[in-house]
Amino acid sequence: MSAIDAATSVHLGGRSVATSSPSPKQTADLIFCLWHFIISPSTIIYRHSGSVLEFFKVLYYDCNIPFKAGEPMRTLEIKKNDANQRLDKFLQKRFPTMPKSMMYMYIRKKCVKLNGKKCDISDKLCEGDVLTFYIRDEFFEAEHEKSYEFLKAPAKLDIVYEDENILLIDKKPGVIAHQDKSYHFDSLVARVQHYLYEKGEYDPEEDKAFSPALVNRIDRNTGGIVIAAKNAESLRVLNQKMKTRELEKFYLCLLHGKPEPDEATLTDYMIKNESQNRVKVFRRQTEGSKEMKTKYRVLSFDGKYALTEVELLTGRTHQIRAHMAFIGHPLVGDSKYGSKKAPEGFRYQALYSYKLRFNFTSDAGILNYLNGKEFEVRKDNIWFIRR
Repeated sequence: MSAIDAATSVHLGGRSVATSSPSPKQTADLIFCLWHFIISPSTIIYRHSGSVLEFFKVLYYDCNIPFKAGEPMRTLEIKKNDANQRLDKFLQKRFPTMPKSMMYMYIRKKCVKLNGKKCDISDKLCEGDVLTFYIRDEFFEAEHEKSYEFLKAPAKLDIVYEDENILLIDKKPGVIAHQDKSYHFDSLVARVQHYLYEKGEYDPEEDKAFSPALVNRIDRNTGGIVIAAKNAESLRVLNQKMKTRELEKFYLCLLHGKPEPDEATLTDYMIKNESQNRVKVFRRQTEGSKEMKTKYRVLSFDGKYALTEVELLTGRTHQIRAHMAFIGHPLVGDSKYGSKKAPEGFRYQALYSYKLRFNFTSDAGILNYLNGKEFEVRKDNIWFIRR
C-alpha cells in the first residue's frame, strides 16, 4: 500500500477499508455530505459496506441523508391548483424556508424526482403528477396550528353568483380590494379566502402554491361586482380575458347635470400623475398620454342629477370619474374631480359597477360555460339609487 493509500485508509466495523484519492468533484460531494452529518448526525443511515467515500456518495446521490431511521421517502401529488407551473416556482412556494441554491442543488442531484424520474427546474407540472422528495426533514416538519391573517376578516359576502370555479361579489363602498401599504387585515380578498376556508373549498396547507384571488379591482370608495377565482386555472383564463377585453363591465353613476347628447362614445387622452393619484384628460394626444374611450347613456334626469349607464371601452385609472368631469358633468360626491363639498348623504362618489357580461371571442377552457352570460346587481342594493 502506498503512502497515499495508507493515508486514505480508514477503519470501519473492525476492518480496514482502503479508499482511492478523491477527485475535486468527489471532494466537493464529500464536503456536502459531511456538512449534513455535522448538522444532523442522527439522520444518517449507514447501509453501505464499501469505503467511507463511497458510503457518503451513496448517501448523497441516493439522497438517504435526511431520513430518520425507519422513515420512508416523502411524496406529494400535484393538485389542480398547483398544475401548469414550473417545478422551481412550485417548490419556492411549497418550501419558503428552503434557500434557492439548495433547491437547485436538490433538483440537480436527483433528491427531487418527478414521477420517479430525474427532473429539471423548468419542467411543467400537471395535475396528478407525483413528486418524490429525499430532502431534509426540517422542510416537512409539522407546523403548529395556524392563525391565518384572513381569518381576522369577516367571512360574510354579498354574492351575486357562485359556482365551482368563480365567485361574483357585490363589493360595498368603503371596503378595500387588497391590503394597502399600511396593512389592513379587512380586505375583500381576505373575506373571500375566509369564506372559502369555512366552506372547506380552500386549505392553505394543501394549496401552498395558490390562494383564491381577485380578477378585477374596484376603488375603495366605489361599489360593484368583483370577480374572484377559486382555482389557478380560472384565474389564468380570466386574467387573459381581462387583457383582451372579453369581460364587459357596465357602471351606474349619478352626474351633476345632464350630458348632451343623451348617448355618446367619448374618445380622449389621459395622463396619470402618480404622486397625486389623479388623472388629467386632454382632447388631443400628447406625449405620454393614453387613449381613453367611454360610452355613456342617460337613463333618467330629475332636473338636477342624471342617472347614467357607462361602459368602459378602455380600462384607465379613474376613467369614468375623470372623463365625465372633463365634459362638465362630474359624479355626485366626487371630491377629487368634482365639487369639494358633497351633498348631504353622499359619503362616496355615486358610482357602481352593477353589470358584468362574459363575451368570449376565443376559447375560455374550463370557463366556456360562462360565455354569453350576464350578471347584475339589484338596483335597490345600490346606495345612491335607494336614496
